[in-house]
Amino acid sequence: MKILLDERVTKRLKKHLDTFEVFTVRELNLGGTKNGKLMTFCVENNFDIILTIDKNLMDQQNLEKYSVTIVVLNSLTSKIEELLTFLPSFKSQGDRITTPNQKWYEVV
Repeated sequence: MKILLDERVTKRLKKHLDTFEVFTVRELNLGGTKNGKLMTFCVENNFDIILTIDKNLMDQQNLEKYSVTIVVLNSLTSKIEELLTFLPSFKSQGDRITTPNQKWYEVV
């Protein structure tokens, strides 16, 4: 599974997702890129998931236009300690997250 960590998610989370192919927005030189262009980039580069804490993304974009799943960690902050609490749930849900027609998935 190929995952892009949104710039609102700390890059420190990457090392805890070592069973996946994970990239950060910064390491791909996409910092400051608007969400629509970021989603287009993900589709063009075969990403499966954009991992974010941005709960408003669903309302800002027409997700039907993109073949990438948005996974939102239901976190108030990007602190690594808080984000780590969502990883067991995220990892256990695996393939259910990226099923066809699944455009939005919230991990609580």
